[in-house]
Amino acid sequence: MREPLFYPLASSTWDAAEEAALQGVIRSGRFTMGPKVRAFEEAFAAHVGADHAIMTSSGSAANLLALAGAMYHPDFRWQKGDEIIVPAVSWSTTYFPVSQLGLRLRFVDVDGATLNIDPDLAAQAITRRTRAVLAVNLLGNPAALSRLKAVCDQAGILLLEDNCESLGATLNGQQAGTFGLFGTYSSFFSHHICTMEGGMVVTNDRRLADTMLSLRAHGWTRDLPADTHLPVDPDPFVAQFRFVLPGYNLRPLEMEGALGLPQLEKLPDLISARRANGAIFQRDFGGLDDLDIQHETGESSWFGFAMVLKGRLAGRRRELVAALAEAEIECRPIVAGNFLNNPVIAHLDHDVASGMAAADRIDAEGLFTGNHHFDIAPQLARLREVVQTVADRY
Repeated sequence: MREPLFYPLASSTWDAAEEAALQGVIRSGRFTMGPKVRAFEEAFAAHVGADHAIMTSSGSAANLLALAGAMYHPDFRWQKGDEIIVPAVSWSTTYFPVSQLGLRLRFVDVDGATLNIDPDLAAQAITRRTRAVLAVNLLGNPAALSRLKAVCDQAGILLLEDNCESLGATLNGQQAGTFGLFGTYSSFFSHHICTMEGGMVVTNDRRLADTMLSLRAHGWTRDLPADTHLPVDPDPFVAQFRFVLPGYNLRPLEMEGALGLPQLEKLPDLISARRANGAIFQRDFGGLDDLDIQHETGESSWFGFAMVLKGRLAGRRRELVAALAEAEIECRPIVAGNFLNNPVIAHLDHDVASGMAAADRIDAEGLFTGNHHFDIAPQLARLREVVQTVADRY
Protein backbone atom coordinates (compact mmCIF):
# COMPACT_ATOMS: atom_id res chain seq x y z
CA MET A 1 0.00 0.00 0.00
CA ARG A 2 1.27 3.46 -0.92
CA GLU A 3 2.31 5.67 1.97
CA PRO A 4 0.06 8.72 2.47
CA LEU A 5 1.25 11.99 0.97
CA PHE A 6 2.58 14.72 3.22
CA TYR A 7 -0.12 17.14 2.00
CA PRO A 8 -2.93 15.37 0.12
CA LEU A 9 -5.82 17.09 -1.56
CA ALA A 10 -8.46 15.53 0.73
CA SER A 11 -8.84 13.23 3.71
CA SER A 12 -11.56 11.18 5.37
CA THR A 13 -13.87 12.68 8.00
CA TRP A 14 -15.33 9.29 8.95
CA ASP A 15 -14.93 7.54 12.29
CA ALA A 16 -16.96 5.12 14.42
CA ALA A 17 -20.14 7.17 13.96
CA GLU A 18 -20.15 6.61 10.19
CA GLU A 19 -19.30 2.92 10.62
CA ALA A 20 -22.25 2.57 12.98
CA ALA A 21 -24.51 4.35 10.51
CA LEU A 22 -23.53 1.94 7.74
CA GLN A 23 -24.01 -1.08 9.97
CA GLY A 24 -27.43 0.18 10.96
CA VAL A 25 -28.51 0.26 7.31
CA ILE A 26 -27.12 -3.23 6.74
CA ARG A 27 -29.05 -4.56 9.71
CA SER A 28 -32.24 -2.87 8.54
CA GLY A 29 -32.16 -4.58 5.13
CA ARG A 30 -33.39 -1.35 3.50
CA PHE A 31 -30.78 -0.17 1.00
CA THR A 32 -32.79 1.88 -1.48
CA MET A 33 -33.81 5.45 -0.66
CA GLY A 34 -35.88 5.45 2.52
CA PRO A 35 -36.27 6.90 6.03
CA LYS A 36 -32.59 7.73 6.56
CA VAL A 37 -32.53 9.78 3.37
CA ARG A 38 -35.67 11.62 4.47
CA ALA A 39 -34.20 12.26 7.92
CA PHE A 40 -31.02 13.66 6.38
CA GLU A 41 -33.02 15.89 4.04
CA GLU A 42 -35.00 17.30 6.97
CA ALA A 43 -31.87 17.86 9.06
CA PHE A 44 -30.03 19.48 6.13
CA ALA A 45 -32.91 21.86 5.36
CA ALA A 46 -33.04 22.89 9.01
CA HIS A 47 -29.28 23.40 9.14
CA VAL A 48 -29.12 25.79 6.17
CA GLY A 49 -32.46 27.45 6.87
CA ALA A 50 -34.43 26.24 3.84
CA ASP A 51 -37.97 24.91 3.62
CA HIS A 52 -37.16 21.90 1.44
CA ALA A 53 -34.12 19.71 0.75
CA ILE A 54 -34.01 16.96 -1.88
CA MET A 55 -31.11 14.50 -1.76
CA THR A 56 -29.61 13.13 -4.96
CA SER A 57 -27.03 10.57 -6.02
CA SER A 58 -24.32 13.25 -6.49
CA GLY A 59 -23.71 16.98 -6.58
CA SER A 60 -23.69 16.74 -10.37
CA ALA A 61 -27.11 15.09 -10.20
CA ALA A 62 -28.25 17.90 -7.90
CA ASN A 63 -27.44 20.46 -10.60
CA LEU A 64 -29.29 18.42 -13.22
CA LEU A 65 -32.31 17.92 -10.98
CA ALA A 66 -32.52 21.56 -9.90
CA LEU A 67 -32.27 22.94 -13.42
CA ALA A 68 -34.73 20.37 -14.75
CA GLY A 69 -37.08 21.31 -11.92
CA ALA A 70 -36.90 24.94 -12.97
CA MET A 71 -37.41 23.96 -16.62
CA TYR A 72 -40.63 22.11 -15.79
CA HIS A 73 -41.82 24.52 -13.09
CA PRO A 74 -45.38 25.57 -14.02
CA ASP A 75 -44.76 29.23 -13.13
CA PHE A 76 -41.61 29.87 -15.17
CA ARG A 77 -42.41 28.54 -18.65
CA TRP A 78 -38.79 28.32 -19.79
CA GLN A 79 -38.34 27.41 -23.45
CA LYS A 80 -35.51 25.68 -25.26
CA GLY A 81 -33.03 28.34 -26.37
CA ASP A 82 -33.57 30.52 -23.33
CA GLU A 83 -30.33 31.79 -21.78
CA ILE A 84 -28.66 31.05 -18.47
CA ILE A 85 -25.78 33.38 -17.54
CA VAL A 86 -22.83 31.43 -16.10
CA PRO A 87 -19.29 32.23 -14.95
CA ALA A 88 -16.44 31.12 -17.19
CA VAL A 89 -14.66 29.35 -14.30
CA SER A 90 -16.44 26.36 -12.81
CA TRP A 91 -16.77 22.58 -12.93
CA SER A 92 -18.22 20.82 -15.96
CA THR A 93 -21.51 19.88 -14.35
CA THR A 94 -22.41 23.50 -13.78
CA TYR A 95 -22.73 23.73 -17.55
CA PHE A 96 -23.76 20.34 -18.88
CA PRO A 97 -27.32 20.28 -17.47
CA VAL A 98 -28.02 23.70 -18.98
CA SER A 99 -27.08 22.41 -22.41
CA GLN A 100 -28.72 19.00 -21.93
CA LEU A 101 -32.03 20.72 -21.18
CA GLY A 102 -31.84 22.69 -24.43
CA LEU A 103 -30.98 25.99 -22.78
CA ARG A 104 -28.20 28.30 -23.97
CA LEU A 105 -25.12 29.06 -21.89
CA ARG A 106 -24.15 32.72 -21.80
CA PHE A 107 -20.63 33.05 -20.41
CA VAL A 108 -19.24 36.03 -18.53
CA ASP A 109 -15.87 36.54 -16.90
CA VAL A 110 -15.16 36.16 -13.21
CA ASP A 111 -13.80 38.67 -10.74
CA GLY A 112 -10.04 38.13 -10.67
CA ALA A 113 -9.90 38.62 -6.90
CA THR A 114 -12.78 36.45 -5.68
CA LEU A 115 -12.68 33.99 -8.64
CA ASN A 116 -16.49 34.18 -8.70
CA ILE A 117 -18.84 35.57 -11.34
CA ASP A 118 -18.45 39.32 -11.87
CA PRO A 119 -21.85 40.81 -10.95
CA ASP A 120 -21.41 43.87 -13.14
CA LEU A 121 -20.65 41.72 -16.18
CA ALA A 122 -23.60 39.50 -15.34
CA ALA A 123 -25.88 42.55 -15.25
CA GLN A 124 -24.55 43.73 -18.62
CA ALA A 125 -25.06 40.29 -20.18
CA ILE A 126 -28.83 40.09 -19.58
CA THR A 127 -30.94 40.00 -22.74
CA ARG A 128 -34.64 39.47 -23.41
CA ARG A 129 -33.98 35.70 -23.58
CA THR A 130 -32.15 35.52 -20.23
CA ARG A 131 -34.02 33.52 -17.60
CA ALA A 132 -31.47 33.19 -14.78
CA VAL A 133 -27.99 33.83 -13.49
CA LEU A 134 -26.35 30.63 -12.25
CA ALA A 135 -23.80 31.79 -9.67
CA VAL A 136 -21.07 29.42 -8.55
CA ASN A 137 -19.55 29.80 -5.09
CA LEU A 138 -16.05 28.68 -5.97
CA LEU A 139 -13.75 26.78 -3.60
CA GLY A 140 -15.79 27.64 -0.51
CA ASN A 141 -16.07 31.35 -1.29
CA PRO A 142 -19.52 32.98 -1.62
CA ALA A 143 -20.13 34.97 -4.76
CA ALA A 144 -21.49 38.51 -4.51
CA LEU A 145 -24.88 36.95 -3.82
CA SER A 146 -26.71 39.98 -2.41
CA ARG A 147 -25.64 42.09 -5.38
CA LEU A 148 -26.54 39.31 -7.83
CA LYS A 149 -29.96 38.87 -6.22
CA ALA A 150 -30.62 42.60 -6.65
CA VAL A 151 -29.52 42.42 -10.30
CA CYS A 152 -31.81 39.46 -10.96
CA ASP A 153 -34.77 40.98 -9.13
CA GLN A 154 -34.44 44.22 -11.08
CA ALA A 155 -34.33 42.30 -14.38
CA GLY A 156 -37.18 39.95 -13.46
CA ILE A 157 -35.02 36.83 -13.72
CA LEU A 158 -33.96 34.16 -11.26
CA LEU A 159 -30.80 33.72 -9.21
CA LEU A 160 -29.62 30.12 -8.98
CA GLU A 161 -26.67 28.83 -6.91
CA ASP A 162 -24.20 26.03 -7.53
CA ASN A 163 -22.89 25.71 -3.99
CA CYS A 164 -21.37 22.25 -4.40
CA GLU A 165 -17.93 23.40 -3.21
CA SER A 166 -19.10 25.75 -0.47
CA LEU A 167 -21.25 24.07 2.17
CA GLY A 168 -20.93 26.06 5.40
CA ALA A 169 -19.96 29.35 3.76
CA THR A 170 -21.98 32.39 4.77
CA LEU A 171 -22.55 35.93 3.55
CA ASN A 172 -23.96 38.46 6.02
CA GLY A 173 -24.90 35.57 8.27
CA GLN A 174 -26.91 33.76 5.60
CA GLN A 175 -25.90 30.33 4.32
CA ALA A 176 -24.52 30.24 0.79
CA GLY A 177 -26.90 28.22 -1.34
CA THR A 178 -30.01 29.91 0.07
CA PHE A 179 -30.00 33.26 -1.74
CA GLY A 180 -31.68 32.16 -4.96
CA LEU A 181 -34.47 29.91 -6.16
CA PHE A 182 -32.33 26.90 -5.35
CA GLY A 183 -28.88 25.96 -4.11
CA THR A 184 -27.04 22.73 -4.84
CA TYR A 185 -24.51 20.90 -2.67
CA SER A 186 -22.15 17.94 -3.00
CA SER A 187 -21.13 15.42 -0.35
CA PHE A 188 -18.46 13.69 -2.43
CA PHE A 189 -15.35 12.43 -0.63
CA SER A 190 -13.29 15.61 -1.04
CA HIS A 191 -16.05 17.99 0.05
CA HIS A 192 -16.96 19.45 3.44
CA ILE A 193 -19.06 16.48 4.46
CA CYS A 194 -18.82 13.06 2.88
CA THR A 195 -21.50 10.52 2.05
CA MET A 196 -18.98 9.24 -0.55
CA GLU A 197 -21.33 10.04 -3.41
CA GLY A 198 -24.31 12.30 -2.82
CA GLY A 199 -25.78 15.73 -3.39
CA MET A 200 -28.58 17.99 -2.21
CA VAL A 201 -30.85 20.71 -3.57
CA VAL A 202 -32.47 23.21 -1.21
CA THR A 203 -35.31 25.58 -2.02
CA ASN A 204 -38.13 27.54 -0.41
CA ASP A 205 -40.35 27.01 -3.46
CA ARG A 206 -42.88 24.24 -2.81
CA ARG A 207 -43.75 23.68 -6.47
CA LEU A 208 -40.08 23.34 -7.36
CA ALA A 209 -39.61 20.85 -4.52
CA ASP A 210 -42.51 18.67 -5.68
CA THR A 211 -41.35 18.87 -9.30
CA MET A 212 -37.88 17.71 -8.24
CA LEU A 213 -39.32 14.85 -6.17
CA SER A 214 -41.05 13.59 -9.29
CA LEU A 215 -38.10 14.15 -11.62
CA ARG A 216 -35.69 12.46 -9.19
CA ALA A 217 -37.61 9.19 -9.47
CA HIS A 218 -38.54 8.62 -13.12
CA GLY A 219 -41.08 11.44 -13.34
CA TRP A 220 -43.73 9.47 -11.48
CA THR A 221 -46.11 10.74 -8.80
CA ARG A 222 -45.48 8.08 -6.17
CA ASP A 223 -44.76 9.49 -2.68
CA LEU A 224 -45.73 13.05 -3.59
CA PRO A 225 -47.70 15.02 -0.98
CA ALA A 226 -51.48 14.81 -1.31
CA ASP A 227 -51.75 18.54 -2.04
CA THR A 228 -49.11 18.62 -4.79
CA HIS A 229 -49.68 20.71 -7.90
CA LEU A 230 -48.82 17.70 -10.07
CA PRO A 231 -51.66 15.51 -11.36
CA VAL A 232 -51.85 12.42 -9.10
CA ASP A 233 -54.24 9.69 -10.23
CA PRO A 234 -56.97 9.14 -7.62
CA ASP A 235 -56.65 5.36 -7.98
CA PRO A 236 -53.81 4.34 -5.59
CA PHE A 237 -53.04 1.26 -7.70
CA VAL A 238 -52.68 3.22 -10.93
CA ALA A 239 -50.80 6.03 -9.19
CA GLN A 240 -47.90 3.70 -8.39
CA PHE A 241 -46.77 3.72 -12.03
CA ARG A 242 -48.22 6.99 -13.33
CA PHE A 243 -45.66 9.27 -15.04
CA VAL A 244 -46.17 13.02 -15.44
CA LEU A 245 -42.69 14.41 -16.19
CA PRO A 246 -39.71 13.24 -18.30
CA GLY A 247 -37.70 12.26 -15.25
CA TYR A 248 -34.48 10.49 -14.32
CA ASN A 249 -33.24 8.11 -11.67
CA LEU A 250 -31.17 10.43 -9.47
CA ARG A 251 -32.03 8.77 -6.17
CA PRO A 252 -29.39 8.33 -3.45
CA LEU A 253 -28.82 5.15 -1.49
CA GLU A 254 -30.12 4.73 2.04
CA MET A 255 -26.51 4.35 3.18
CA GLU A 256 -25.73 7.82 1.89
CA GLY A 257 -28.58 9.34 3.86
CA ALA A 258 -27.48 7.48 6.99
CA LEU A 259 -23.93 8.74 6.56
CA GLY A 260 -25.14 12.29 6.15
CA LEU A 261 -26.66 12.46 9.63
CA PRO A 262 -23.44 12.07 11.67
CA GLN A 263 -21.54 14.10 9.09
CA LEU A 264 -23.97 17.00 9.48
CA GLU A 265 -23.52 16.88 13.25
CA LYS A 266 -19.77 17.28 12.74
CA LEU A 267 -20.11 20.08 10.20
CA PRO A 268 -19.67 23.10 12.52
CA ASP A 269 -16.37 21.71 13.81
CA LEU A 270 -15.26 20.73 10.31
CA ILE A 271 -15.91 24.26 9.04
CA SER A 272 -14.24 25.84 12.09
CA ALA A 273 -11.05 23.87 11.44
CA ARG A 274 -11.08 24.73 7.75
CA ARG A 275 -11.50 28.41 8.56
CA ALA A 276 -8.60 28.25 11.01
CA ASN A 277 -6.42 26.83 8.24
CA GLY A 278 -7.77 29.52 5.91
CA ALA A 279 -6.60 32.21 8.34
CA ILE A 280 -3.08 30.77 8.25
CA PHE A 281 -3.14 30.65 4.46
CA GLN A 282 -4.29 34.26 4.22
CA ARG A 283 -1.63 35.40 6.68
CA ASP A 284 1.27 33.54 5.09
CA PHE A 285 0.40 33.83 1.39
CA GLY A 286 -1.62 37.04 1.15
CA GLY A 287 1.41 39.31 1.00
CA LEU A 288 3.61 37.34 -1.40
CA ASP A 289 4.81 39.26 -4.44
CA ASP A 290 4.69 36.33 -6.86
CA LEU A 291 1.11 35.14 -6.54
CA ASP A 292 -2.42 36.28 -5.77
CA ILE A 293 -4.75 34.35 -3.49
CA GLN A 294 -8.54 34.19 -3.56
CA HIS A 295 -10.11 37.21 -1.87
CA GLU A 296 -12.59 36.06 0.76
CA THR A 297 -16.19 37.23 0.45
CA GLY A 298 -18.24 36.89 3.62
CA GLU A 299 -17.03 33.81 5.49
CA SER A 300 -15.53 31.22 3.18
CA SER A 301 -15.69 27.56 4.13
CA TRP A 302 -12.29 27.18 2.41
CA PHE A 303 -12.71 24.13 0.21
CA GLY A 304 -9.11 24.67 -0.88
CA PHE A 305 -6.44 27.32 -1.35
CA ALA A 306 -6.22 28.97 -4.76
CA MET A 307 -3.12 30.71 -6.06
CA VAL A 308 -2.75 32.64 -9.32
CA LEU A 309 0.89 33.09 -10.26
CA LYS A 310 2.47 36.41 -11.19
CA GLY A 311 5.82 38.21 -10.96
CA ARG A 312 8.72 35.76 -10.99
CA LEU A 313 6.31 32.82 -11.04
CA ALA A 314 4.34 34.01 -14.06
CA GLY A 315 4.61 31.34 -16.75
CA ARG A 316 6.27 28.95 -14.25
CA ARG A 317 3.27 26.83 -13.23
CA ARG A 318 4.75 23.66 -14.70
CA GLU A 319 7.92 24.10 -12.66
CA LEU A 320 5.95 24.84 -9.48
CA VAL A 321 3.68 21.83 -9.96
CA ALA A 322 6.74 19.60 -10.38
CA ALA A 323 8.30 21.00 -7.22
CA LEU A 324 5.07 20.48 -5.28
CA ALA A 325 4.85 16.89 -6.48
CA GLU A 326 8.44 16.32 -5.33
CA ALA A 327 7.43 17.68 -1.90
CA GLU A 328 4.37 15.37 -1.80
CA ILE A 329 1.92 18.26 -2.06
CA GLU A 330 -1.08 17.52 -4.26
CA CYS A 331 -2.48 20.32 -6.38
CA ARG A 332 -4.98 20.79 -9.18
CA PRO A 333 -5.99 23.44 -11.73
CA ILE A 334 -8.48 25.96 -10.37
CA VAL A 335 -11.51 23.82 -11.13
CA ALA A 336 -11.63 23.61 -14.96
CA GLY A 337 -9.93 26.94 -15.61
CA ASN A 338 -11.63 28.95 -18.33
CA PHE A 339 -14.23 26.42 -19.40
CA LEU A 340 -14.38 27.93 -22.85
CA ASN A 341 -10.91 26.46 -23.47
CA ASN A 342 -12.18 22.90 -22.93
CA PRO A 343 -12.74 20.99 -26.21
CA VAL A 344 -16.22 19.93 -25.05
CA ILE A 345 -17.40 23.51 -25.55
CA ALA A 346 -17.88 22.67 -29.24
CA HIS A 347 -20.78 20.43 -28.20
CA LEU A 348 -22.55 23.02 -26.02
CA ASP A 349 -24.92 25.72 -27.26
CA HIS A 350 -23.36 28.90 -25.92
CA ASP A 351 -22.25 32.44 -26.50
CA VAL A 352 -19.75 34.73 -24.82
CA ALA A 353 -20.95 38.00 -23.33
CA SER A 354 -17.68 39.52 -22.10
CA GLY A 355 -13.94 39.45 -22.43
CA MET A 356 -12.23 36.69 -20.47
CA ALA A 357 -9.09 38.31 -19.09
CA ALA A 358 -9.50 37.00 -15.55
CA ALA A 359 -10.62 33.53 -16.60
CA ASP A 360 -7.75 33.22 -19.06
CA ARG A 361 -5.24 34.23 -16.39
CA ILE A 362 -6.71 31.66 -13.99
CA ASP A 363 -6.57 29.07 -16.76
CA ALA A 364 -2.90 29.72 -17.50
CA GLU A 365 -1.52 30.63 -14.07
CA GLY A 366 -3.87 29.11 -11.48
CA LEU A 367 -3.69 26.10 -9.18
CA PHE A 368 -5.08 25.12 -5.81
CA THR A 369 -4.13 22.87 -2.93
CA GLY A 370 -6.47 21.13 -0.52
CA ASN A 371 -7.81 21.99 2.90
CA HIS A 372 -8.68 19.64 5.75
CA HIS A 373 -10.72 19.36 8.94
CA PHE A 374 -7.60 19.34 11.12
CA ASP A 375 -4.62 21.60 11.68
CA ILE A 376 -2.40 21.70 8.59
CA ALA A 377 -0.02 24.45 9.68
CA PRO A 378 3.05 22.25 8.91
CA GLN A 379 1.70 21.49 5.44
CA LEU A 380 1.03 25.14 4.71
CA ALA A 381 4.51 26.06 5.95
CA ARG A 382 6.02 23.51 3.56
CA LEU A 383 3.83 24.80 0.73
CA ARG A 384 5.09 28.33 1.31
CA GLU A 385 8.67 27.13 1.41
CA VAL A 386 8.31 25.36 -1.95
CA VAL A 387 6.60 28.36 -3.53
CA GLN A 388 9.34 30.68 -2.31
CA THR A 389 12.11 28.33 -3.44
CA VAL A 390 10.74 28.11 -6.97
CA ALA A 391 10.22 31.89 -7.15
CA ASP A 392 13.77 32.50 -5.98
CA ARG A 393 15.14 30.52 -8.94
CA TYR A 394 14.02 33.35 -11.20
